[in-house]
Amino acid sequence: MSAPEAELYPILEIHPEWVLEPEALGSKEKFWYKSNVEPTPWLFKFPQEGTGQHWSEKVAAECARVMRVSCARVELAIFEETRGSACESFSLAGWELVHGNQALAGHVLKYDPEKEFQQSDHTLENIFLALDRTFAHPDGASRAKERMASYLVLDAVIGNTDRHHENWGVLRRRTGGGWIGSLAPSYDHASSLGRELADEGDGRSRRKLLNEGKIGHYVERGRGAIFWSAADKHPVSPLELVRRAAGEYPEAFRSAMALVQNLSRERIENFVARVPSDWMSALARNFAVELMCFNVDALKRVAL
Repeated sequence: MSAPEAELYPILEIHPEWVLEPEALGSKEKFWYKSNVEPTPWLFKFPQEGTGQHWSEKVAAECARVMRVSCARVELAIFEETRGSACESFSLAGWELVHGNQALAGHVLKYDPEKEFQQSDHTLENIFLALDRTFAHPDGASRAKERMASYLVLDAVIGNTDRHHENWGVLRRRTGGGWIGSLAPSYDHASSLGRELADEGDGRSRRKLLNEGKIGHYVERGRGAIFWSAADKHPVSPLELVRRAAGEYPEAFRSAMALVQNLSRERIENFVARVPSDWMSALARNFAVELMCFNVDALKRVAL
């Protein structure tokens, strides 16, 4: 797949004098910067060596745009000859981002916000409970849960395995009458689209998975970061989470599942093809397209 040069995604070039401060949250090296032409700060992320975390961030954001899922703006970017991705800040002046672990700790009994790995209390039931208790008005809670459902459907489409409790949050602002807020846009989708795989190799490579027709196997075995039950040893895959959740919470997931109809193979191929060929290999493109098409087909078979 290829795209005419004019249709390729732009590459932002970040100048050293724009750098503001490093970002401590998360495992990947990153920093905040502000250019002389953008009104808001951006976060530049260095991809882990040997991965496609820069293009996976961009492709995931474009998938969200096509689906009409609220998502932070992402661009491909270069800083001092190092390729990465840049994400526009959505936490504007006067607004505070409360991460999921903080929201859960404030509203779910005995939730440990400091537990980074295998946090089995990070279940969809507890997430929805925290949203119900965060938003005092029932309509606000319903909107927040429907938006969260759309993020989880996006995760299922792109195979995002990193929706941990600091990778979602609530934006809030104090007013004269108290707090107002909403669920923050979806963000941090680097752990998706098989970004960790090598193109070639005898082990689990893109070529091997494609040739052997095992993309479905790869998808179903992927572990997300949201548990179905606190008693489970491992979280379920993003696709399996939505399969179960659509039946358990049909009102929250009905509109989110409808967003999958925006994704045809042609549209998926088009937004993947816009990544420059020297950033994303032909095998990586093919794998990403086939992975998303497999997941879209599976989601379309889910009955509400």
